[in-house]
Amino acid sequence: MAASLFSGQAAARAGRPGVASAGLGDAGIPAPDEVVEVMLRRGVDLTSHRSTTLTAPMVAAADLVIGMSLRHVQEAVLLEPVAWERTFRLKEIVRRGEFIGPRLPGQDAAAWIRAAQGDRERTALAHVSPGDDVADPFGGPYAGYEATADELDDLTGRLAALLWPSY
Repeated sequence: MAASLFSGQAAARAGRPGVASAGLGDAGIPAPDEVVEVMLRRGVDLTSHRSTTLTAPMVAAADLVIGMSLRHVQEAVLLEPVAWERTFRLKEIVRRGEFIGPRLPGQDAAAWIRAAQGDRERTALAHVSPGDDVADPFGGPYAGYEATADELDDLTGRLAALLWPSY
């Protein structure tokens, strides 16, 4: 859901930046029916989506790695330790980005991401802070999928506005 929503938000501001989705589970699994329905209501068709398993080359090639939970960030950094400085939870990068402000004219995305990294230390990977995790609705009621999609729509829109502000 997050990758699709962010891709749409980014495309509206910056053309078509490359956005990919990967997770920690098995590859080739279709999106749950609830996800397909929730996203169709938002104009996104995920009926043909199949899961992709996160790999070290994927993390190495990414300019920015976004996880929904601490575990996602931990796994990405374990796969590619040098990616630490550009790997965040979605809520975390939005919070840090709103603190430092949107990307400045002429500032490349990598410089903005480094600024968002700030004084963040790798030891943060050992501290559970559920407030920065996006709730995973899997297996829960339909209302949980709606709530997560609403939250992701808000967060991805805010991140797109930070990375590609309208000046």
